[in-house]
Amino acid sequence: MRVAVVGAGAIGAYVGAALHRAGADVHLIARGPHLAAMRQHGVQVLSPRGDFTARVHATDDPAAIGPVDYVFLGLKANSYAACGPLVHPLLHAHTAVVAAQNGIPWWYFHGLRGPYEGRRIESVDPDGAVSAVLPPHRAIGCVVYAATELQGPGVVRHLEGTRFSIGEPDPSGPGADGSKRCQEFSEAMRAGGLKCPVEPDVRNDIWIKLLGNIAFNPLSALSRATMAQICRHDDTRALVTTMMRETLAVAEAVGCRPDVSVERRLAGAERVGEHKTSTLQDLERGKPLELDVLLAAVVELAALTGTRVPKLCAIHAVTDLLARTLRSAA
Repeated sequence: MRVAVVGAGAIGAYVGAALHRAGADVHLIARGPHLAAMRQHGVQVLSPRGDFTARVHATDDPAAIGPVDYVFLGLKANSYAACGPLVHPLLHAHTAVVAAQNGIPWWYFHGLRGPYEGRRIESVDPDGAVSAVLPPHRAIGCVVYAATELQGPGVVRHLEGTRFSIGEPDPSGPGADGSKRCQEFSEAMRAGGLKCPVEPDVRNDIWIKLLGNIAFNPLSALSRATMAQICRHDDTRALVTTMMRETLAVAEAVGCRPDVSVERRLAGAERVGEHKTSTLQDLERGKPLELDVLLAAVVELAALTGTRVPKLCAIHAVTDLLARTLRSAA
């Protein structure tokens, strides 16, 4: 099995190192000092489960790799529309793209029976720019429950979690939960020491994880507060609760009923402690804010289905202005 990791940052390099340990033919695509370190020393993984080094092939030239069976996308979702030059040299007729993204994916309505089947979500796939680069039929959904960070060039610190839930966009097509390509990828991930269940409907996992991201990520960017601080402040805790309930209403309106408790999600977030969300970290580093797939897409789905989400709309308005202001300043 040949795998290319496009965007071999903290998560991508961690997955690539695990697949390499399982015996897969893995190629990492990165750049800068991180690429140089991986070329010289391999991927060094520091983990409570045991440290190890994986001597994985790393390059900045996908043409030097050629077609692979799986492309694992470790990029931020707001980079997908521009990733064609990195991805196209890696594709053959049956290459699958495992998109490890937060939020609502560009393929969400692909193969989903009902009134919105095949509909494009403009917030995440403007004018079809992402679908043109990453055709939805190639996609395998992936929800990441692992936490990693780059401690330095070529050095990945694994903090917690090893679960990567995957599943086919079309639950009734050649891909449902018994899909050969999902099973093959799952087996390789598990052989590398990771959890990789094949879900009969990965959209449930998407909404369960989104429930936390949609509230804590934008609020942390606006307040500069950690997850625990947001939870301990009575008014923001109440705001998070309302945002989560509005999100569940949108999920139900598009036909998904995730089995999750708002109270349990809040309690779990508070246990995480003084953690800065990825959006707050991006803000502090001057990087673009990945809020279209987390918040704008849900507001768009609310409008599509006639679902009232006043708190989500208000927070979206303010964070969208923040993102635009940052882009102008840059």
